[in-house]
Amino acid sequence: MLIKNGRVIDAGSKTDVIADILVEGDIIKKIDKNINKENETIIDAGGKIIAPGLIDIHVHFREPGFTYKEDIISGSSAAARGGFTTVVCMANTYPAVDNIEVLQQINDLIKNSPIKILQTAAVTKGLKGEELVNMEELMKYGAAGFTDDGFPIMDTAIVLNAMMEAKRLNVPISLHEEDPRLISNPGINEGRISEKLCIKGAPHIAEDVMVARDCLIALHSGAKVNFQHISSGLSVDIIRCAKRMGANITAEASPHHFSMTEEDVLIYNTNAKMNPPLRTETDRLKIIEGLKDGTIDIIATDHAPHSREEKSRELTKAPSGIIGLETALSVGITYLVKKRHLTIMQLLEKMTASPAKLYNLKQGITEGNKCDLIIFDADEKWTVDEFYSKSSNSPLFGKKLFGKVKYTICNGRVVYKD
Repeated sequence: MLIKNGRVIDAGSKTDVIADILVEGDIIKKIDKNINKENETIIDAGGKIIAPGLIDIHVHFREPGFTYKEDIISGSSAAARGGFTTVVCMANTYPAVDNIEVLQQINDLIKNSPIKILQTAAVTKGLKGEELVNMEELMKYGAAGFTDDGFPIMDTAIVLNAMMEAKRLNVPISLHEEDPRLISNPGINEGRISEKLCIKGAPHIAEDVMVARDCLIALHSGAKVNFQHISSGLSVDIIRCAKRMGANITAEASPHHFSMTEEDVLIYNTNAKMNPPLRTETDRLKIIEGLKDGTIDIIATDHAPHSREEKSRELTKAPSGIIGLETALSVGITYLVKKRHLTIMQLLEKMTASPAKLYNLKQGITEGNKCDLIIFDADEKWTVDEFYSKSSNSPLFGKKLFGKVKYTICNGRVVYKD
């Protein structure tokens, strides 16, 4: 395969050049200008950007247990369409990934995926926050990291012990930070909009107190800690402070938290309900500021499929979460790059190099590396009118966005073509 005339942007090496890329098998063989090779499949990338395949460290593929919402193959197809060649799946399946039997079952299913899938394991047995799993054993069977995502760990001693073990094993631990004791109804911000709807919601303090606690424990333990889907501006400030103090932490923001606010609940109803919730415009701008100054390292979708029937329930009874794999890059380009908050290099760093660093993945457009690439047109405008995911719970249906994925190439194979 010969990819011609593309703008090669690799955030890991800060490369930004016009070049050709020759691929042999699953390896990048040569990067140069004006490569000529007969009998090769040629992809004309003129006017388009070639970047490392995107990495999403926070997805829910719902297998086993909830495959009517999504499964590994449908989720992989959605990921490929969005330009992702690697994803990290959460452990809140049914049964949960808290033992080697479930982990091995998923590892067998992953073999059929057209993209690369890393599977996390739970931090605590049954996601109950009461007893640690055998982290070392689960790592030996392929667990990429540990998280009780969706279930905050309330016992401070459990969190400390988990971080100390994660530090010993040199593995990332990811935390969902919301204190349920401070939340009346999850999924909607407690504020002006919830008052207008005559319901109580989830105040930002429920996130802030957990982030503050775990920043201090991270600082004490030295563990590699990732804060998931930050939504509160005050939490951004707390994380910034902890980083300056030397904590080994990363933070992720989801596309919906930098592109939407609580006002959108009035428009999109349950398709604007997620944990943590959409918050105020002030919070949204502080998340963008965190992305700009590096406090927030990673953009991750929290791709959370739900059925149409589930999302058709009334607001307080519908499940939280939206899908995001097929639109994440476009939302980033539309709301961050086009509005000049980030450069395209900075956006790609948060979707490629930074997540690769967290999970110690070898990635980048370098001769000799595996060929995991995305080719996209940053200026093409398109309408969100279909999904490869089994689910369609997205507020973006019908929206016009900039940035269209044209090819996704994983291990040297075209796994998506526009």
